[in-house]
Amino acid sequence: MIQTDQRDLTSTVAAFFDVDNTILPGEASELRFFRWLWRRGVVGWPEARDSVAWLLRHVPPLSLHPLRQRKLYLAGKPSQVIEPLGEEFCREELCPRVSALAMRKLDEHRRAGHAIIFVTGSLDFLIAPVADALRVDRCFATRLEQQQGLYTGLLVPPLPYGAGKRQLIDRLTQDLTLDLSQCYAYGDSPGDVDLLRAVGHPTVVNPIRGMDAIARRLNWPVVKWP
Repeated sequence: MIQTDQRDLTSTVAAFFDVDNTILPGEASELRFFRWLWRRGVVGWPEARDSVAWLLRHVPPLSLHPLRQRKLYLAGKPSQVIEPLGEEFCREELCPRVSALAMRKLDEHRRAGHAIIFVTGSLDFLIAPVADALRVDRCFATRLEQQQGLYTGLLVPPLPYGAGKRQLIDRLTQDLTLDLSQCYAYGDSPGDVDLLRAVGHPTVVNPIRGMDAIARRLNWPVVKWP
C-alpha cells in the first residue's frame, strides 16, 4: 500500500477508485509505460518475445489476464533504474491525462469528509505520483517482487484485481472500521465487480469488456469520464 496522505483516517465512509480508464481515461498506464520504455531503448524485442511466449503457453483464448500476473519485460532489471523512469513517465504522460470529471468527483468526496482510496492493478511506482498529486489518502497498487534489487517478473500478492481488490478492502475495513454500506466505488471493467459489489454506492465509469451489460443487470449507474 502507498500511503500518500499521512493524516489519520477517521471517516467511516470511503470512496474507492480504480485508476486505469477510470481516473485515467483510455489505454492502460502500463501499456503506455512499455511503449515509453521501448522508445528509450530500455526494453526491446527480447522482452516482448518473452512476454508473448509466456502468454501463449498460459493464456486462455482472448484473455490477457496472465500478463497481469507476470511482468517479464521488467524481469532482471534493477528497481533503482526503473522506478525513477516510472516516476518521470507518470509526471510526463499520466498526470496530464487525469479526467477533469474524475477530479471533480474526488473533490466532492473530499468535501464530504470521505477517505479517498485508489485500488488499482497498475504498478505502484507508476501510480504513486498521480495519487500524490490528487491528495489520495491511500493507494493499493501492484507491487513487483525483487531479489537483490532486481525485479523477478513476479508480483507480491494479493494482486489488486478481481477478488484481490475485495481482499484489500476487507483488510482496510477492519483497520479503519469503515461502513461499507455507506461507501462508494468506481470502476470500469469486470475486474472491478468485486470492488463494486462490496459497497453501498457503486458506479461504473467508462465501461469496457461487457461492463455496461453487467451494470444494467445489477442496476448500477453508468457514467462517462472523458
